[in-house]
Amino acid sequence: MTTRALHRVAGLVMLLPLIGWAVTGAFFFLKPGYSGAYELLQVKTYPLEATMALRTDPSWLEVRVEKTILGEHLLARTSKGWIHIDPHTFEPKPAPSADEIRMLVTDAFSANPARYGRVANVEGNNVTTDTGVRVALDWDRLSLAQRGKDASRIDTIYKIHYTRVERTRRATAP
Repeated sequence: MTTRALHRVAGLVMLLPLIGWAVTGAFFFLKPGYSGAYELLQVKTYPLEATMALRTDPSWLEVRVEKTILGEHLLARTSKGWIHIDPHTFEPKPAPSADEIRMLVTDAFSANPARYGRVANVEGNNVTTDTGVRVALDWDRLSLAQRGKDASRIDTIYKIHYTRVERTRRATAP
């Protein structure tokens, strides 16, 4: 191979990152699929039916009372984080069963059934749907976080755009 041919091949190879950067930059400018990928999935709440007298604790920095398909919830933020309390007994509310988690997230999925589909699997506080979306329930905050294949694709495009390369690191024993 002559120097000229080698120079031409090297130039074309060096163009690849620039082309990748331009294509992914156009993708980020147009943002196709972002709305679903980064949609904020919220627990569906209902109006409270009756007024309730709340006993407060001075260690609580913030208090929320919400009603979901599972009933009423008292959420209190302390300096150590959020706690989930039964508003009638003021005892910590136990973690929900798999069936209760299924009911709660199915109710939340009614906001966008095309994206979330149906619950396929419940494992701990994590739910997988038949559309491939993974949903995590934070019971102490009564909040949901979702991540689908589209978000993973967008993250991969982000890595290409910023030429980030995944490296496998060996675990070192202490």
